[in-house]
Amino acid sequence: MNQRPLILISNDDGHEAKGLQALVDVAKEFGEVVVVVPDGPRSASSHAITMNTPLRLKLYRTDEDGTRYYRSNGMPSDCVKLGLKVILKDRKPDLIATGINHGSNSSASVLYSGTMGAAMEGSVENHPAIGFSLLDYAPNADFSAAQVYVRKIIGKVLANKIPDFTALNVNIPKAPLEEIKGVRITRQALGYWHEELIERTDPYGGKYYWLSGWLENNDLAEDTCEWALQHNYVSVQPVHHDLTAHQHIKKIKFLEE
Repeated sequence: MNQRPLILISNDDGHEAKGLQALVDVAKEFGEVVVVVPDGPRSASSHAITMNTPLRLKLYRTDEDGTRYYRSNGMPSDCVKLGLKVILKDRKPDLIATGINHGSNSSASVLYSGTMGAAMEGSVENHPAIGFSLLDYAPNADFSAAQVYVRKIIGKVLANKIPDFTALNVNIPKAPLEEIKGVRITRQALGYWHEELIERTDPYGGKYYWLSGWLENNDLAEDTCEWALQHNYVSVQPVHHDLTAHQHIKKIKFLEE
């Protein structure tokens, strides 16, 4: 039986995000699409999963072409689990794609990203996975240029096997199509978020805090995601869930003595 590729889509911006539909529209060009997303924004949820609350799943839309859209009260990683274990339990997806996120997930942001948490959830079970992000936080961001590169990357990933247990972290600059210079394979820039907790007082006199900050990046090398974005390249970065610092294992052997 000659089946079209099956693509499972999720995100962390919720079922009403403009970036979600931009990704779905491109994915439909390649195969059958099933969407499982949170029922509201879950940004910065990383790889969190729901343990103490029952998960709900609701089919909220079906397109004329058969594309099914589900929403859940869970986290992005929960949505991928529900997609794999409940909706698609009898069929393995050819690709898991997440996004298109409103805002980049470069450098240290990959640690906090629900978009990448969902993609990593797929790669943990060795499903090819890609997280797409656009360096534009506006709700009405223009995704037209991003879609061109999403199309190119999905097509190439479906045609060529990516490494096992690996997800691709794709970050797209905010620029007109004609100003984007192409794709760079990058490494994660060694930046961190310089954070501030802004103290305020509620009407009852209680203190509360708003988290704010900016990305501090002192890694100026030309092979990083940050350099690529700053120079209008699409950054494609392979990531995996093995957090072992393999290069340092021998350096801490003294602890065994």
